[in-house]
Amino acid sequence: MTAISLEHAAVPADTGEVTLLIARQVEPGHEAAFEKWASGILDTAARFPGHLGYGLFRPSADGNPWCLVHRFRDAAACRTWQESPERAAWFEHCEGHHHTEIARRELTGMETWFAKPGSVEPAPPRWKMAISSSLAVYPISLAANVTFVPPLATALPLLLNTAVISAVLSITMTYVAMPAVSRLLRGWLGRNRA
Repeated sequence: MTAISLEHAAVPADTGEVTLLIARQVEPGHEAAFEKWASGILDTAARFPGHLGYGLFRPSADGNPWCLVHRFRDAAACRTWQESPERAAWFEHCEGHHHTEIARRELTGMETWFAKPGSVEPAPPRWKMAISSSLAVYPISLAANVTFVPPLATALPLLLNTAVISAVLSITMTYVAMPAVSRLLRGWLGRNRA
C-alpha cells in the first residue's frame, strides 16, 4: 500500500496507547469522493485531545480495501472520538461515497510489540504471542532469580521487593527482550496471521 499521510509511524510501546485500524471497501469510480471524505474525517479526529496521529493507505491493487489508521493516547481518548458528534456528522454525510467498513481492529498492549512499524497487518495469533513472550520472560526471570531476587528478599519488605522486581522485569521486557524476540522471530510471527 502507498501511504498518503502517516504521522508517528513508530509502533507504540505498551503504554496504554490504542491504534485503531479500519478497512473500507470503495466501489470503483468513487475513489476520489472517498479520499476526500476520509481526509476530512481524519483531519477532524486529529483535533481531538489525545489523538496522536493518523494515516490513510490506498489499496495495493484495484478492488482491495482502503485502510485508515488512528492512534490515541489511551482507550478514553479513542472512546471520546468514537462517540463524538463530530464523527457522527461525518458518517451522516457519507452517502453517495459508495464505501463500507469491512474490518476494524484495535491494537493495544502486547499486540503492539508484534506490529511492524507503519504496517496495518494484524498482529500474530495470540498463541504465537504467548510463545514469544515466554521466550522473552524465561531468561529474564532466570537471571533475576539468580542475581538480585535473593538479596532483595532479605533486604526489603515483601511489597517493596515485589514493586522493584516488577519494575525491573517490565522495563527489561519492554525495551530489551520483546523487541529482540519479535525481531528474531519476525518471519515466523508474520506467517499465517489469521
